[in-house]
Amino acid sequence: MIGRLAGILVEKNPPQVVIDVQGIGYELDVPMSTFYNLPENGEKLALLTHFVVREDGHFLYGFASEAERFAFRQLLKISGVGARLALSVLSGLSVGDLAQVVARQEVGRLTRVPGIGTKTAERLLLELKGKLADALPTSAPAADSSHNDILNALLALGYNEREAGVAMKQLPADTTTSDGIRQALKLLSRV
Repeated sequence: MIGRLAGILVEKNPPQVVIDVQGIGYELDVPMSTFYNLPENGEKLALLTHFVVREDGHFLYGFASEAERFAFRQLLKISGVGARLALSVLSGLSVGDLAQVVARQEVGRLTRVPGIGTKTAERLLLELKGKLADALPTSAPAADSSHNDILNALLALGYNEREAGVAMKQLPADTTTSDGIRQALKLLSRV
């Protein structure tokens, strides 16, 4: 079992990366949440991994955090969810967002992830209930509520989860809903 790789990042082609570990190049598929945080080619990198052996090949999946790998493994336990769909879920939602979606049973946010229809979303919500509670962010309820309102407003305006998430990270923690939406739109218009 390969649980972790540390080496030099050689190549980045979404969703795949190649890491040179003492002369051996390991090819891994990573969720976009990990991909966006990778260093430049030629720099040192360490990723947690999940190794899958199937009849048609051996596959390595890489993750920047233990929470991502844990969520990936929980998704794989669900009937009808393979590695590609699990990567798609983690590319469309951060682990914290996924935990919130499951806690609130938000089918609509899951169906925005490519490859997930209503029935699959409902099955994911049912199977993951209570399993991702540790991934929920520990923030004040009022700030959490205004951040969720801002996020939902950005999604309603047509921005995807990644774009909205990037803008949300740049907002101060105590931002009100109306100010947060205004600031996020300014940030997104610069991109």
